[in-house]
Amino acid sequence: MAGDEGGRPSISPTLQYVDAKAAIRQLTEAFGFTTLAVYEAEDGSVAHAELAQGNGAVMLGSKGRGGRFDEAMRNGGPAGVYVVVADVDAHHRRAVEHGAEILMPPTDQDYGSRDYMARDLEGNVWSFGTYAPEVRR
Repeated sequence: MAGDEGGRPSISPTLQYVDAKAAIRQLTEAFGFTTLAVYEAEDGSVAHAELAQGNGAVMLGSKGRGGRFDEAMRNGGPAGVYVVVADVDAHHRRAVEHGAEILMPPTDQDYGSRDYMARDLEGNVWSFGTYAPEVRR
């Protein structure tokens, strides 16, 4: 079954950016993602990139490259992505130090999580918190 072997997550959000290289810098520097792969097209745009956070990953690329996915996402708006982190306050401090736009400071939620929200350079909303959904099989 996908996601069960080799440390590969079974779900990976996929985002497109006008400036994918700037997005990669922000996601790694401000939000602590690790770059797994970046493939550039001949024109220097990002054809495909993979970034990891914990045991999850996000894939991203440059808008306007053509192809079916680019066409399907053409009028797509910003996305929201939730990422589990162990220390919300330390993660938040790092984001602030790197100039991330904070939408909600670290907040204790009624359901037991501690979360904060930030917006990336192109409007996607990233939530970072301690809540991790339990997947039962």
